[in-house]
Amino acid sequence: MPGSDGVNSGLQLWVNLRRSEKLVEASYQDLNHKQIPQSSCDGVKVKVIAGESLGVKSPVRTRTPTMYLDFSVEKGGKLSQPVPEKWTAFAYILTGKIYFGTSHQELCEPHHIVVFSDGPNVTFENKDNEPCHFVLIAGEPLNEPVSRHGPFVMSTPKEIDEAIMDYKMRQNGFEEKYEI
Repeated sequence: MPGSDGVNSGLQLWVNLRRSEKLVEASYQDLNHKQIPQSSCDGVKVKVIAGESLGVKSPVRTRTPTMYLDFSVEKGGKLSQPVPEKWTAFAYILTGKIYFGTSHQELCEPHHIVVFSDGPNVTFENKDNEPCHFVLIAGEPLNEPVSRHGPFVMSTPKEIDEAIMDYKMRQNGFEEKYEI
């Protein structure tokens, strides 16, 4: 999360893994703001945290195919961002107002989420005088059952019980756990 003097804000995204990958060794990728690829075109600026946009690709590796794009759009800025077929996509508007859609445009305001139906692109345009800041997140649906309890996300309640026992016994990836 960000850290400096003044007000800070941040977004955190947890991405589910396929059932076959849930027990892989944990990994972490540190990417500071200078390492996040950026591009801009016609009043649209994008930070590519995961995935690809405007000709730049993020170095972040994801086990579940994922797109995490941070857009800033000036007045008059517009773009049609490709999204892989059959992926689930949504946008969360942080500041400003933005129109989504092509022939039928819908106005979206800050602190709202818009979920997109399957389509090859997410099209947006800023018709407002103020800049707009939003994130576009998309991923490949796993179409698998989900069971969750606290920080644990597995595929069945039995797997949740096993994960909790592994945590208590400090085994199967929890050897270095910290006491709370």
